[in-house]
Amino acid sequence: MIDYSKVLTQTVCGIKPSGIRKFFDIAANMDDVISLGVGEPDFQTPWLVRKAGISSLEKGKTKYTSNQGLDTLRAEISNYIKRKCDIEYCPNGEVVVTVGGSEAIDATLRAVVNAGDEVIIPQPSYVCYEPITQLIGGVPVIIETKAEDDFKLTPEQLKNAITDKTKALILPYPCNPTGAIMERDDLEKIAEVLRDTNILVISDEIYSELTFADNPHVSIAAIDGMRERTVIVNGFSKTFSMTGWRLGFACGPAEVMQQVLKIHQFAIMCAPTTSQYAAVEALRNCDDAVESMKKEYNRRRRLMVNGFNKAGLICREPRGAFYAFPCIKSTGLTSEEFCEQLLEAKHVAVVPGTAFGKGGEGFIRASYCYSTEHIIEALRRIDEFVKELKK
Repeated sequence: MIDYSKVLTQTVCGIKPSGIRKFFDIAANMDDVISLGVGEPDFQTPWLVRKAGISSLEKGKTKYTSNQGLDTLRAEISNYIKRKCDIEYCPNGEVVVTVGGSEAIDATLRAVVNAGDEVIIPQPSYVCYEPITQLIGGVPVIIETKAEDDFKLTPEQLKNAITDKTKALILPYPCNPTGAIMERDDLEKIAEVLRDTNILVISDEIYSELTFADNPHVSIAAIDGMRERTVIVNGFSKTFSMTGWRLGFACGPAEVMQQVLKIHQFAIMCAPTTSQYAAVEALRNCDDAVESMKKEYNRRRRLMVNGFNKAGLICREPRGAFYAFPCIKSTGLTSEEFCEQLLEAKHVAVVPGTAFGKGGEGFIRASYCYSTEHIIEALRRIDEFVKELKK
């Protein structure tokens, strides 16, 4: 018999499966479970977008596109970034259409990180950054952001993490799972630390449209001197409720994007053609639909934050994305214990903060991209659970 321990790579075998999916899979096999676990909008993709996808199929537009994506889509992405972030990117050479934002992150990291290079990753943050870095032989350097700093990356933390091996910084704001954002003043301070270095910023802005602060989202690439050292990653899954369409993009300096495109060419070929035609319509004509979804998310956000605080679980106001990140330390349980016992006792699925890094211990993530009725019932059960723990 074959010895798979000698076939499989130690690097891959040493990476833990996603902590998000663990509880989702358990919940899927239980009855009467309310899940607040998965970050997938409950809204349908806007009809105009679906119609454009259907039309492309009816017209037989089912061939490969250019490796870097449809010309029209790259032009619309460039227009979108200009009007939303006031940054100009050339559609031919500085924009690559990818299979979701995750591929854009993967390809960008592979384009810049050599074995042994260090990648600074603030945590708690999305689950893919650290394993992708490890898969390409890079060294993750974790910065644990703090609740008292609203989970923002501070310039002091960044300075202390930089070494002569630092190659890149992941900037995951608005943040999954904490809901933290970085405003212009915060980004100016980060930019000041980076300006005289050769460190590339990979700015994951997949939740850029879902910002609930008084001011709109600001990209670090818009800060003086940062465009040349930043790759913006974004996509259509969250903003346009297009998770299953699997479409994202990366924008950055031509010198970097040329190498990103090369990786994309060999690993993927091109993003799904139907999704690309649909995305053109999303960027052109769906601002109103996005605003409508955002208003509903904001209403649910307030409902969820109030519900957790009333249950005695301190929950800071998430100002971006669609997640609440309440502290459960008052229960005396670890994040994992809290989630396991809540699922067992009350059939409510949430995600332990530790799924997003060690700094997430003492917290849980709950998504509010579910219906109001869904959230109200989940909060009722959570309140019951916390009260029973105190007896």
